[in-house]
Amino acid sequence: MMLKLTSLIRLTCCLALLSGIAPAGEKKLMHCFAFTPIESATPAEWKAFYAATDQLPKKIPGISHVWYGLLRRPLNAGDSIRKYGVCMEMANEDTLKSYGDHPYHKEWVASYDKVRVEGTTTFDIIGQ
Repeated sequence: MMLKLTSLIRLTCCLALLSGIAPAGEKKLMHCFAFTPIESATPAEWKAFYAATDQLPKKIPGISHVWYGLLRRPLNAGDSIRKYGVCMEMANEDTLKSYGDHPYHKEWVASYDKVRVEGTTTFDIIGQ
């Protein structure tokens, strides 16, 4: 699993660099997680999740960008397969510490819980 997680981290960094969004040496924090979808989630539940995720930078101070979608290569997490991922570009570690307590986070989790099986593979990249 470590090899696959390392590959995901490299892919995330490369995509950010190639897109021109995160210049080399970016000092921000990238909070990423992969999750297993609920197979019975409806298109309306996915649409609500995407809309709620799009609102994160507008609702929570310190989050500047979000990315989400299918993983190019799903991650094996033992008893489940992580097929989707989300990354949030944050100003710093203080943003990460405070975002979980922000009132909008609770609203976002309500939409997230409708499309994902409980449990995630999470990692954070601290910009150098």
